[in-house]
Amino acid sequence: MTKTSGQLMDMEHRYGAHNYHPLEVVISKADGIWVWDPEGKKYLDCLSAYSAVNQGHRHPKIIQALKDQADVLTLTSRAFFNDKWPVFAQKLSNLTNKELILPMNTGAEAVETAIKLMRRWGYEKKGVEKNKAEIIVMEDNFHGRTTTIVSFSTDPDAYNNYGPYTPGFKVVKYNDIKAVEEAINENTVGILAEPIQGEAGVVVPEDGYLKELKEICEKNNMLLAIDEVQTGFCRTGKVFAFMHEDIEPDIIVMGKALGGGVFPVSGIAANKDIMSVFTPGSHGSTFGGNPLGCAVAMAAIDVLVEEKLADRAEELGAYFRKRLVELNSDKIKLVRGKGLLIGVVLNESAGKARQYTTKLKERGVLAKETHDWIIRFAPPLIISKGDIDWVMEIIEDVLN
Repeated sequence: MTKTSGQLMDMEHRYGAHNYHPLEVVISKADGIWVWDPEGKKYLDCLSAYSAVNQGHRHPKIIQALKDQADVLTLTSRAFFNDKWPVFAQKLSNLTNKELILPMNTGAEAVETAIKLMRRWGYEKKGVEKNKAEIIVMEDNFHGRTTTIVSFSTDPDAYNNYGPYTPGFKVVKYNDIKAVEEAINENTVGILAEPIQGEAGVVVPEDGYLKELKEICEKNNMLLAIDEVQTGFCRTGKVFAFMHEDIEPDIIVMGKALGGGVFPVSGIAANKDIMSVFTPGSHGSTFGGNPLGCAVAMAAIDVLVEEKLADRAEELGAYFRKRLVELNSDKIKLVRGKGLLIGVVLNESAGKARQYTTKLKERGVLAKETHDWIIRFAPPLIISKGDIDWVMEIIEDVLN
């Protein structure tokens, strides 16, 4: 017997660990930009699983790739070669303009891989004294939830009571070049930064910030790792958000939409002179580079390119932000973002964002609050202008 939304939420509260506070909606079906609950109510998804569903839910080409591969081969581990990983590696190498790819599964694993690469490079190539390597990171960052990554989080919810914390990180203010320069010493091996801070509320740095970070790294023989897990794969109007500044990071960190909303696929890209510090046995993953994930990821990349989703995100994101600004609502303090990654910052007098995301949900629009006062809108990149107009009518009603 099909269970109701209420029954399913009660079951989750009873049997599931309470490490999330989801909106009170149960999703049981999805297609494109739309999702449905068990009762058949339809919602427009304006979160895209935190930008993991850039291509839309269950894109036919991606689903077909999954089905075809599942009928043939799913997993070999890296103990053997398989016929999909080399082809995927070449495709992602061409897309990133980097010589080598190292595959993992989740975004956090990809970030951990970048951290390990920067440290190992620091000891073996830069000559930093053993166990002294330091990486500069930013306040209000979100790079994942492993014990090492939360060690340099400034979010109390992510950080508190997980010590002892991993040393080797210097936290500086985001969008502050002077703070970065002051944090550098002879042990600094690199900088890890998001091109836009998504979880912090879609915080967009000043133009030129990433370019200056790159120049600092070149000047001081350091590596620049850009975390594109949430911003990558066309979300911000370019294939990767760092492309807005026409720079080449040393390490590109990827995840989420690389798996097309179907399968966890992540990885890092770098050139041989950096990646060569990894040797057999020094890092790996049983599922990283698995044939099923590789087949899905190749289809996910093809969809992004063939459907020109970067251009769509650029055009429709500008339109969405313009419509939000034109509301002239006294409840909105600021609208910010790039492409279809948009943050609406509310005035504190308007009350917390959760009440608005709940009302939007009741009207058929799914968005999510972050940090109490901010609503994030990030629909699948296949959304149309007409769909945005429909969403805007509901946003206007809810704010009024």
